[in-house]
Amino acid sequence: MDHDFAILTPEKTIVTYRLAGVGSRILAHFIDLGMILVIMIMVSVVAGVMGFIDSSISQGIFFLATFLVPFLYFILLEGLMKGQTLGKKSCQLRVAMEDGTPITFMASVTRNLLRPGDWLPLFYFVGMLAMFTNPKSQRIGDLVARTVVLHEKPPGPLYIMAPHSVGIHQHEEAVGELRGMTLAEYDACRRLCDRFFELSPEAQKKLIEEVWMPIAKRRKIPHPPGVHPLNMAEATVMKYGRKHGLI
Repeated sequence: MDHDFAILTPEKTIVTYRLAGVGSRILAHFIDLGMILVIMIMVSVVAGVMGFIDSSISQGIFFLATFLVPFLYFILLEGLMKGQTLGKKSCQLRVAMEDGTPITFMASVTRNLLRPGDWLPLFYFVGMLAMFTNPKSQRIGDLVARTVVLHEKPPGPLYIMAPHSVGIHQHEEAVGELRGMTLAEYDACRRLCDRFFELSPEAQKKLIEEVWMPIAKRRKIPHPPGVHPLNMAEATVMKYGRKHGLI
């Protein structure tokens, strides 16, 4: 069954993520196995063509691909697509670190090098048992790599934000002089801006109220009508960072 687990962020706010259930993970895995089969068919065709030139090269290509493709498929896709394979993407799943941050490439390598346990009957049973008995539904590879599989959050409202280090934010002039603003306040605002779109709408609202609003009130940063608070937080980050040589 799907269930949630909570994380205490550096901003001292509890963020809840929805863990993926066994059923959705198995479905995503079968889709991925289908994609691997397609890749292997393509490799077989290439190997067959190479066989007309040198049969030993053809056999070498096929056997090497048989060993490497299943590993490289999961490692590269999860590492380069922020924790998603084609199967996970179709099932709206994503692999992340235990603290909710995006999966690292090394974690992707670690969890997937242990993936053969998912294919062997005895180890498959052990992996399934680990998922059912672990509060974070982690298989053996997840436990070692310290990763979890989460349900992808539905997309929220789209805000077009300027990068921290590029140009002048359109609302910087409205921010004011930021007199007395501390480095700790800057760090809190930047973390808010960096993490905002990874959070649920409830967590976004909570962070705006508990992190941004108190800072805006202390530093007399206005809230122009029709402007989302995140825009003002982003403008504050850019102005303070540039003023103090942080970007």
